[in-house]
Amino acid sequence: MTFEPQDQVTARVVGAIAPRLQQAEIERARRKPTESLDAYDLYLRGLANVRKWTREGNDEALGLFYQAVERDPDFSTAYAAAANCFSRRKGSGWGIDREQEVAEARRLARRAMQLGKDDATVLCFAGFALAHVARDLDDGAAFLDRALLINPNLASGWTYSGWVKVWLGEPDRAIERFAHAMRLSPIDPFTWFTQLGTAHAHFFAGRHDEALSWAKRALREQPDSHAAHRIAAASCALTGRDEQAKRLMARLLELDPALRVSKLLQDVLGPYRRPEYLAKYADALRKAGLPE
Repeated sequence: MTFEPQDQVTARVVGAIAPRLQQAEIERARRKPTESLDAYDLYLRGLANVRKWTREGNDEALGLFYQAVERDPDFSTAYAAAANCFSRRKGSGWGIDREQEVAEARRLARRAMQLGKDDATVLCFAGFALAHVARDLDDGAAFLDRALLINPNLASGWTYSGWVKVWLGEPDRAIERFAHAMRLSPIDPFTWFTQLGTAHAHFFAGRHDEALSWAKRALREQPDSHAAHRIAAASCALTGRDEQAKRLMARLLELDPALRVSKLLQDVLGPYRRPEYLAKYADALRKAGLPE
């Protein structure tokens, strides 16, 4: 049995490892969000406002993210976070100019992915905004799948991907993704949003009691949630809980006095690929007392 001289072995090992180390350094540098401390500070302040999940907090966050990209025009994560603010506007009924907001969300998301195509967080936020606001479901789903390939431990990616599966008409696959997100991050401050998605998935799968149970969990954490009141009222309406449905609808109309079925279908609900899903949701809310 012969052995290679030690220096030859060393050379082979170094030759194998060095390119990987170099690639790791490239990836580390690429993931560094920005060289600008001012931009990063604005971004962090924006995230703090996002966590409030209020209209005022969302507007403040959007302004801060815009300031961040003014400081650093290549700050991909700030573009993605700004795009995601438009998603929150839509889902909470806070929109003002639908066409303008769709165009801006699409612009921000595309710019984010142009700059951060290998960043899982960027792909996650931007992909969700594309799917939800711009209704580019296929592209949004593809970007979320890529995010999860890059970072399979990204709980928010599993949550957003679950929502997209609901809109694509795959509620049971959505539930699997929501459950995985909650296993990955059981005390996440946004767990209520994952619970809310689970409620919607059960609702469209025809399991209305389960949908109501999950909606109530979300409401305990986020008692002013527009979407949680909607799905809870719709679930009550389809399980014969008429009085509870009307109470939930009364509270929803306190939160959004201008809400009507027409506004819901045009400006608020997600991009459901199956028309029967939209019809079911709208009919259930009519039964709960939502005006036309």
